Amino acid sequence: MATRRDDQIIKTPTEARQAEPGPSVLALLTVSTGLAVLILGVLWFAFFRA
Repeated sequence: MATRRDDQIIKTPTEARQAEPGPSVLALLTVSTGLAVLILGVLWFAFFRA
């Protein structure tokens, strides 16, 4: 809970972020990039290999 001390509002890190801690952004980007590469690779092998 936010408290007031010397005319300043003191908040916890979670309150300051305005959200609950979620999955790491780096992990999300890594997984989504890997899936995109995998899907594009499958499509390339299915339609464009010689």
